[in-house]
Amino acid sequence: MKIATKAYGMIDVDERQQIAFPEGLYGFEAFKTYVLLDAEQQPYYYLQSVEAQGAMFILLKPFLFRPDYEIDVADEELAAIGLTNPGKALVFSIVTVPDDGSPMTANLAGPIVINRERRIGKQIVLTDPRWKTKHDILKELSENAAVQAKGGVSSC
Repeated sequence: MKIATKAYGMIDVDERQQIAFPEGLYGFEAFKTYVLLDAEQQPYYYLQSVEAQGAMFILLKPFLFRPDYEIDVADEELAAIGLTNPGKALVFSIVTVPDDGSPMTANLAGPIVINRERRIGKQIVLTDPRWKTKHDILKELSENAAVQAKGGVSSC
């Protein structure tokens, strides 16, 4: 199928890249169908709305810069997307890249969880006080690398 994307213009996508978000994403509830695309700059991804070219999100797997990241969520929330085996989940954080040169951040309080078998996703709201909506990706990556180099465990 052909879709209009913010990053690449008109492209052909395989229907296996399509992900349904029955509840939409917070602030974008009207858009229910997205495609997951590889970004040119790895390890990032794009979550592009099929319904609106301007609704595109940059995603990153949070475990890449926060190996201690945990999602504590009720089974009912995961059941809503048919997820009974957490090993079948893809977990992403939405990344914000400010135009003013301030640090690139990731939202760890509102992860995107996708049932990769059924291609259904949901944005989850976490209440764990460790996870904020703006985590400085490069700073935390650097801090975690320094802790691991010393052989310790991060207490963040």
